[in-house]
Amino acid sequence: MKRATEAIVVGGSAGALDALSTILPALPGDFPIPIAVVMHVSPDGATLLAPVLASRCALAVKEAEDKEPIAPGTVYLAPANYHLLIENDRWFSLSVDELVHYSRPAIDVLFESAADAYGPALLGILLTGANHDGARGMAAIHKAGGATIVQSPATAQAPTMPEAALRLFRPDLVLPLAEIGPYLARVGTRRPAPAESG
Repeated sequence: MKRATEAIVVGGSAGALDALSTILPALPGDFPIPIAVVMHVSPDGATLLAPVLASRCALAVKEAEDKEPIAPGTVYLAPANYHLLIENDRWFSLSVDELVHYSRPAIDVLFESAADAYGPALLGILLTGANHDGARGMAAIHKAGGATIVQSPATAQAPTMPEAALRLFRPDLVLPLAEIGPYLARVGTRRPAPAESG
C-alpha cells in the first residue's frame, strides 16, 4: 500500500455480518489500527452486532459514540439510525441527516469524511451488499490517495455493491473474502517510517 495505514473503514450490507465474521478473526489482539464499520442493518438488530462480533474476534468491538476520540486497535460500529463521520482531528461524530441510498448509517458518508480526515493514510474496504452505497465513497478514498480493497463479487453473498464500485473506479486490490483478513493482518504489522532528522 501507498503509506502506513492509520485507519481502516469498512462498509457492507447484505451478507456483511458473515463477511466480517470471516475477516475480523484473522486479526491479532494487538492489531494496532482502528477500524470503523458501517453495515446496513435493521434498527432493532443493530445493538446486537457489537457483542456478536466481539465474541468472534480478539479485538475490542463497540458502537461509536458522538465526539469519541478514535483509539487504536478497536472496531467501531455505526449505531442504528445515525450516520457515522470522522472529523479532521480524528474523532467520531454522529448525524441524523437525510438518508443516503435509503440508508442511515450510509457507507458513503463514513468513507468520504474519513478520506478528508486521513487522506493517503486511509484504507477502505467495500464488502458484499445489495445496493450502490459505498461506491462513491470508495472513489473518494482513491482520489484522496488512500488504499482501496473491494471484495471479489464472486465471493459476495450480494455482488451489487462491489460491482458498483468496480464500475466507478479501479481499486488497488480485488480480493476474495478469505484473503481480506490475512491481508489486513499483514498491513497491521507495518510501521510508519521514522521521520528524517534535519
